[in-house]
Amino acid sequence: MLSPDLRLIQCFPRIAPLRAVHASQRMTLASGGTIVLSKHDPYAAFRRPDFRRLLCAWVLAGFGQKMQTLAVGWYIYERTGSALAIGYVGLAQFAPALALFLPAGQLVDRHDRRSLMVVSFSVSACAALVMLWTAVEHAAIGWLYLACAVNGAANTLNRPARAALMPSIVPLSVLPNAVAWAAGMFQVATFSGPVLAGLLIAMSGDAVVGFGVNFSLYVIALLLATRISYRGPPQSSAAAGLHHLLAGVRHVFSNRIILGSLLLDLASALFGGATALLPLYAKDILQIGPSGLGWLTAAPAVGAMGMAFTLGHLKPSERGGLRLLLALACYGAATMVFGWSTSFPLSLIALATIGAMNNINNVTRQTVLQSHTPDDLRGRVSSVNTIFATSSNELGAFECGTVAAFAGPVVAVVSGGAITILAVGVIAWLFPDLRRLKSLAPEPNALPRTHQPAS
Repeated sequence: MLSPDLRLIQCFPRIAPLRAVHASQRMTLASGGTIVLSKHDPYAAFRRPDFRRLLCAWVLAGFGQKMQTLAVGWYIYERTGSALAIGYVGLAQFAPALALFLPAGQLVDRHDRRSLMVVSFSVSACAALVMLWTAVEHAAIGWLYLACAVNGAANTLNRPARAALMPSIVPLSVLPNAVAWAAGMFQVATFSGPVLAGLLIAMSGDAVVGFGVNFSLYVIALLLATRISYRGPPQSSAAAGLHHLLAGVRHVFSNRIILGSLLLDLASALFGGATALLPLYAKDILQIGPSGLGWLTAAPAVGAMGMAFTLGHLKPSERGGLRLLLALACYGAATMVFGWSTSFPLSLIALATIGAMNNINNVTRQTVLQSHTPDDLRGRVSSVNTIFATSSNELGAFECGTVAAFAGPVVAVVSGGAITILAVGVIAWLFPDLRRLKSLAPEPNALPRTHQPAS
């Protein structure tokens, strides 16, 4: 039995709009009618100039950030020999994020998101300059922690501004494709950044060059951000009181699908933070030096790049919730394998698997978050995501470094992977709506007050 729409097409096979559809998107019925088939465009997001500019700024800043992460970890461990000192870097970045995530989200929803990105890139460039000065002058380590804290504050503003801007420059129908490619291209940066940083440290003997390149890349990202033409919605006239400040938190806790996906990422980042101890593994367990550290740090990105390329060429999953749960369970298992491994090749494979599974997590979570949130709330909701997801990486680094200092790195990593698997099971049971989630993006008219960019 044909649906009314298909019967209409069958009765009027020569309707003019159908003639404009490419032949590969048609199917001829036996009775002579025509059905229009949708064709997945894997490069739909790249056809929008603002998306390309946003992505380039994001990738370059990410490249520098990953170089910075490796350089800071190696520099501090070289000077102190302490795993706990590495953990303090994560704490220094998390503290300002915890203090500022609500005001940052409110700023993003009340002001031009592009301008806020420019400000945050400027602050990050200044922080990178302080890191460079610290390394050149061999100043007190406290300056490095201070610069990490300032950079953490800048990222607390940059992340929600960037995330809230993306759905405004691509239609909701293209959002899963845009998120998949953004995650994949970012992984290009996370692959090449640590490798280059490790090689530079190995050749020069210190982290100065890594800090210098990081500063330069933040400046270029700043210039690219100024070229984004989209200015965002007009400045909000709503009162900036406590009710407005907490609106994003209320939205997250009222939407079981969003809350479940954020709790999953929180658990994996908080307890599965094996990458925080890579400098220690490279130097003391695998004994592969700074160049080997670069490859260890890049391995998750290699896995994520492969997964992003796959997701970018596939239609959005029709069982997104189940795929997310399985991916994070595999993430925990791969973390345990890495923790036990004393083989460099096996460690690389485990880390690549961690990156691939985390890419599925990132794409699913970001798509759900942005497509299930009205435009005038996206900044505040994205800031909540910063605390649940991104900043929990810094807190997870502190947790992992602390456990490693008292119980050893193997116990810290393996136990974290096991707790991640346990958390996936608990959240799957507590959030059946997430478990049963099919399409990641709802119909556009399902979101009241959501801004829709031009197609």
